[in-house]
Amino acid sequence: MPTIVVIINAGSGADSDTSKLKEFLAEVFGANGVQAKIIVADNSSKLVEIAESAALGDYKIVVAGGGDGTISAVAAALVGTNKTLGVLPLGTLNHFSKDLGIPQDLAGAVQIILDGNTAAIDVGEVNGQIFINNSSIGLYPNIVRRRERQQRLGRSKWYAAFWATLAVLRRYPFFAVRLNLEDETVVARTPFVFVGNNEYEMDTLNIGARKCLDAGALSVYLLRRTGRTGLVRLALRSLFGLLRQAKDFDAFRTNQVTIETRSKKTLLVAFDGEVKLMQAPLYYQTRPKALRVLVPKENIEVKG
Repeated sequence: MPTIVVIINAGSGADSDTSKLKEFLAEVFGANGVQAKIIVADNSSKLVEIAESAALGDYKIVVAGGGDGTISAVAAALVGTNKTLGVLPLGTLNHFSKDLGIPQDLAGAVQIILDGNTAAIDVGEVNGQIFINNSSIGLYPNIVRRRERQQRLGRSKWYAAFWATLAVLRRYPFFAVRLNLEDETVVARTPFVFVGNNEYEMDTLNIGARKCLDAGALSVYLLRRTGRTGLVRLALRSLFGLLRQAKDFDAFRTNQVTIETRSKKTLLVAFDGEVKLMQAPLYYQTRPKALRVLVPKENIEVKG
């Protein structure tokens, strides 16, 4: 029996020729004495089905090939098991693999899998949904939902994202929330609440990256009501790595947080680039070291 299964998302943006990709992977693994079963998932529901089956199978390593959404879906199936996740960054942004220090070229990423260095890292959870990077409510999930509608009309992803952002901002997207943290309660009117799996860089030009994935904490960020000009100022500060200096930008570190809204019974929630409608309130918690993942040897102590 193969000890490794590789699950490739056929919809990933970085490599659309899955037949050549399968040939390359089979050749590389075979040349190194590794028997790998390579499966291509045609859609997201099939991806989840394959991942859940692999989590129950005899494979020791389950490799996910795709973007952050693909990696997150496979990781969710493996959380709490004795399986180890391997990562092939085949998406557009690949935030998770970059935070792990995994090379962004395919050959380099495969070598990390062959090396076999394992670390245990944290995941976040919201109402039972696992996420490996972050989750948010407000601006981002609404932009994603509008962008997807535009893409179904045949528009490109970036064109659709641009017009979706303008449409959401025109609607004055502020809403009232109550955040029940471990030792305090925060009430605010805000355009978004962002919850990260561990702490995100906010004071450098490398904004949005994480130095550590095993601190056992969530990072919570929100902007208090400042109007559309405040959103523009926030965007400009983010370009120069000055977010924490914004007077209306709040950041918290916690193990868990409950988010309540005054009138909404359901909320559109984003997690690792995917969007789902969830029942309010939203309960976020960290799951410390719940996921085993293959990483570069030099990152074992830092990342796991």
